[in-house]
Amino acid sequence: MASDTLTATKAKTPFLAAIPTVFVILWATGFVVAKLSAGHVAPVWFLAIRFPLAGLFMLALALINKPKWPDARHAFHATIAGALLHGAYLAPIYWAVANGLPAGVSALIVGIQPVLISFIAAALLDEKTNSRHWLGLAIGIAGIGLVLAPKLNFALLGGITPLTSSMAVLAAISISLGTVYQKKYATGVPLITGGVWQYFGASIVVLIASLILGDFTFDHTWQAWSALAWAVVVLSIVAILLLMVLIREGEVSRVSSVNYLVPAVASLMTYVLFGENLSLVQILGMALCGAAVLVVMRGTKPNALTTQAIPPE
Repeated sequence: MASDTLTATKAKTPFLAAIPTVFVILWATGFVVAKLSAGHVAPVWFLAIRFPLAGLFMLALALINKPKWPDARHAFHATIAGALLHGAYLAPIYWAVANGLPAGVSALIVGIQPVLISFIAAALLDEKTNSRHWLGLAIGIAGIGLVLAPKLNFALLGGITPLTSSMAVLAAISISLGTVYQKKYATGVPLITGGVWQYFGASIVVLIASLILGDFTFDHTWQAWSALAWAVVVLSIVAILLLMVLIREGEVSRVSSVNYLVPAVASLMTYVLFGENLSLVQILGMALCGAAVLVVMRGTKPNALTTQAIPPE
């Protein structure tokens, strides 16, 4: 772990094979945390506490393991990637869930990100799109429509509204853009030291947003503290390290293919824990979103630029 080399990572074949399944389960709990903390901690303030703590934990790992630190250029790119992958992704999700969007529905909307990634990768990495990508996009939009339509209301806040739904779409765009940016500019940055800079970027985003919103609620209940502990240790450290390994190892437009299972897992978790349920129409929409991802993944072919990255340090 100290060397953070790609060679060492590839040597652990069974570990690499297990990463997608473990990642799906851990990543799905992020939507549970958003729901658990809602009403107990101001959503963006929760992240403003979480990200600096995660950054300090990563810094401690860096001081213990002593991996090489990125140069100024790569540190900058890692900071931008973190702002997109963490800050600009989770802030809209937590805000939307705290304002009534069901956590399972937010997971379904964000689950369409592999489709978005394929188009962003086409723009930034010169990867090619084809008819399958457009078909997947059309199916995905139809699926999201079915997920939202049965319970859509046109109030400003409270449940599935145009505003809360738009925040989830914004989150999906942000993490998709961050995934491609990470692949293009910061793939070779060591995982631990790069994580320090990523959480620095994420912290800036949510701290500024917290100051703008002016809500610093934290009621010190067990829900608040347990959500924060799980978010910092499991989500911000373990799951994100796994995500960075997946990005480093795979083609960028396929990296998030494992995420097509996250909405279903998250929906099951929120149903069991919070009683959130989906109508038959919404379940059909979820199935269409999953089909959209599969269509896009099967239509994606390797591209030379996809596999080019900064040499690992």
